[in-house]
Amino acid sequence: MSNQIETESPADVVRGLYDALSKGDVPGVLSKLAPEVIVDEPNQLPYGGVHQGREAFVQSILGAMMRYANVAITDAEVFEGPAGVIGTLTGTLTAHTTGEKFPLTMVEIHQVEDGMVRKIDVYTKNPHELAAFYTRAEAGTR
Repeated sequence: MSNQIETESPADVVRGLYDALSKGDVPGVLSKLAPEVIVDEPNQLPYGGVHQGREAFVQSILGAMMRYANVAITDAEVFEGPAGVIGTLTGTLTAHTTGEKFPLTMVEIHQVEDGMVRKIDVYTKNPHELAAFYTRAEAGTR
């Protein structure tokens, strides 16, 4: 008989993070993030740059994204390898002001330790176009 406690694999941790994100479950998202998580977003975005900590993630990233648009994740895939966990997210952003829809495609590299995401390096397929979408959404123009 073993005394080992079963823990989630790093890929399962990221799957749980994506599941919580897709449901808008902020407490569920936070439960998968280390307290001092580092999230590096493309600099072109209004919430771009390096953010540290759960609160910064919620306020600076999720808050900024959802301030201007509804976020609908339509697909998430997770791949685990020796360098970490790679996640792909696709979805649609819908501007609150105009109803404009924008297809979202992201690839994220996650560092998972002790059952928590410690770092996320985010890459978007078209960061300049995404930034322009947010500018239009903020201004209420198409």
